[in-house]
Parts: sequence; structure tokens; C-alpha cells
Amino acid sequence: MNWAGTWTLLYKEVRRFWSVFIQTVLAPVVTTLLYLLIFGHLLDEGGVQFDNLDYGTFLIPGLVMLTLMQNAFSNSSSSLIQSKMHGNLTFILLSPLSPLEIYLAFVAAAIVRGLVVGLGVFVVGWLGYDLYWQSLAWVLVFAVLSAAVMGGLGLLAGILSDKYDHLAAFQNFVVVPLTFLAGVFYSIHSLPPLWQQLSQFNPFFYMVDGFRYGFFLHSDVSVWTSLAVTLSFLLVVSAINLYLLVRGVKIKN
Repeated sequence: MNWAGTWTLLYKEVRRFWSVFIQTVLAPVVTTLLYLLIFGHLLDEGGVQFDNLDYGTFLIPGLVMLTLMQNAFSNSSSSLIQSKMHGNLTFILLSPLSPLEIYLAFVAAAIVRGLVVGLGVFVVGWLGYDLYWQSLAWVLVFAVLSAAVMGGLGLLAGILSDKYDHLAAFQNFVVVPLTFLAGVFYSIHSLPPLWQQLSQFNPFFYMVDGFRYGFFLHSDVSVWTSLAVTLSFLLVVSAINLYLLVRGVKIKN
């Protein structure tokens, strides 16, 4: 492993999003907190509860994951598509980095951005609702694994996209619907039986449900099932990305 090269590419990717902090970190936090302000406040006043929790308290972990997942995806996908469109991807491909090292650097940078933005949402939510986790280990496991999955998906979308429109279509018609239908705003037990069954085919649901388990020690499915699905999805996404990087699909021509 070329650890120095991998670290250098990771550092470059982190500096890339950090240089526009207001756009990449602050703006997503503010946008997500609007959901908490509107839905949490109004439904709390209406007495809406899930699992004997105030709705705002129940909602915060879901919003943290919503922000974390979407920003991890955006980081790797936007970075790669910009490199392709501007022509500077060539310099990365010419560097002494293997496909695995390139993949690790891009995904690690996506994890960093996802965790930073998710932490920002959590801190503000914690100040308003005095929320604490019951198991920090499960919170961290699902936060890191979910950010890695979304970073991998973002890299995959960037590889397969030929222009910004293709990437936008992938995000708007795949990532956003699956994220919003992953139980961010509700428990799947509140859905009709058919929709409960369909929700269990959404891998994003297991990421959100496992993360919420770390806060309340209660989940819609077994936390071990959520962990197994998340790990399996990560391995599949990683394998596809590495295959495409090794073959140079849509990046070497």
C-alpha cells in the first residue's frame, strides 16, 4: 500500500470541500434543521409520538443520517465528475496509486464530510432536545459504515456519469427517494403491511434503523440484521467500484 499517496489524495479531497465550508458543511446543516424546526415542533405540539418518544427526539437521529448520507454521496460524486469534466482526473490516474488506494482516499474523504455535517446536525438537535446516545459504539459503527456506503455510491455514480445531468438524475431518482423512504421521518411499523415489506428491500432503511438503535436501544428490525445488510451492501458497492477502476471504465478515455 502506498499510504503516503493515499493520505495525500485524501488530504486533497478534504481540503477541496473544506475550502467551501459554507456551501458544503454549513448549508446542509441549516437546511436539515429546518426539517426539525418545522416537523419536530409542529408534530410535538400535536402530541405525535413514536415508541413513547417525542417526535422531535425520534426525528433527530433520522435527520443526522439523512444529512450524513446525502453529503457523503455528494462529496465523492461531485469530486469525480468535476475531475472528469475539467480533465484533471488524468493526474490522479498517472500518480503511483492503485485503484484500491484511489477508492480508499475518495471514500475516506466522503466519510469525513458526512461525519462533520452529521455531527453539526446532532449538536444543534442535542441543544434543543437534550438527546443522548445509549450505545456510542453502535452510533459510530453505523455512521462510518453508512458514510462509506454512500461515498462508494457517489464514486460509482461519478464513474458512470458522462456529464452533470447524468449525476443529477442518479441523485434525484435513486439516492433522494431511497433516503427519504428509509424511515428518516417515521417508523415503518406505522406503515400499511405492504409498505412495511417493501421498505425492507431498501438498504438505506437498515442504515437509518441501526443508527437509531444506538440512541434508543430500540429498532424496527434486529440491529444485527441491519449491520449484516449494511456490510453486505458496502462490499458489493466496493467490489463494483474496484472492478470499474481497474478496467478504467469511462475514466481512461
